[in-house]
Amino acid sequence: MKSAILPDRGVVKVAGDDARQFLHGLVSADLLTLAANEARFCALLTPQGKIIADFIVAEAPAAAGGGFFLDTPQAQTAILVQRLNLYKLRSQVMVEDLSATLAVLAAWGDDGKAAGKTSYGLCYADPRLPALGLRVMLPPHLAGAAAAELGAAMVDAAAYEAHRIALGIPQGGRDFAYGDAFPHEADMDQLGGVDFVKGCYVGQEVVSRMEHRGIARTRAVPVRYEGAAPAAGSAVMAGERQVGTMGSAAFGHGLALLRLDRVAEALGRGEALLAAGVPIRPVKPDWARFAFPGDAKAAE
Repeated sequence: MKSAILPDRGVVKVAGDDARQFLHGLVSADLLTLAANEARFCALLTPQGKIIADFIVAEAPAAAGGGFFLDTPQAQTAILVQRLNLYKLRSQVMVEDLSATLAVLAAWGDDGKAAGKTSYGLCYADPRLPALGLRVMLPPHLAGAAAAELGAAMVDAAAYEAHRIALGIPQGGRDFAYGDAFPHEADMDQLGGVDFVKGCYVGQEVVSRMEHRGIARTRAVPVRYEGAAPAAGSAVMAGERQVGTMGSAAFGHGLALLRLDRVAEALGRGEALLAAGVPIRPVKPDWARFAFPGDAKAAE
């Protein structure tokens, strides 16, 4: 196994008598059934259904003080805390940014699986995809001890980033823009980040309409390339027409935010897709259930 501290992640704690109901009524996943030491992937949305922040929520056991801990992008912690405080009104809830004292450690196996627990922090399986392994929220100086207890070697965060990209898992701020992307565009509906059965939450009507009408034409999808990686933010072109934007990339694997209908048309005409002049090829990941141009498999 490998493990790495993720320096781009922050931690927000939500605690208090009303914390569970408070969060459940706001976010895109069902938190009423969340148990201690489990985790859910979800997002806080605008009323228009756009992602303000996405995060993994883990509940601490009562013996450890309880509360809900949100593993979220460091760049979004301030706005997340601000929005949560805006919504709490008279709820018995405390919202606190703990990013200065807690870090997020990822641990994953070379065989695509990671197993085990550590006594050094709040440990939970990544709910998005088993191959992403485990995550631990803990004081950063305990990362080495936690990794050793898990039987994992400490490596640089770039190794985890390459692993994420190879699996085709989008990352906010790199593969889609916060405040401008719907959950479907960030593949949250594919990765367990949206519960379509739970009751109302902020932005639910828009997200539900996209799901039931099947109108998500743009998605962050895995791509392959050879040679130098196309720069993030580069326009993806099919002839003279832009069909998307390049996101993160590493070692021949990347992600791009693509208009799938336009990509399908371009591929049907035999046109190559180019990002900053580099040919790219969309490849469907095994976890994807949506219609995909060419329907190629990620194993190719």
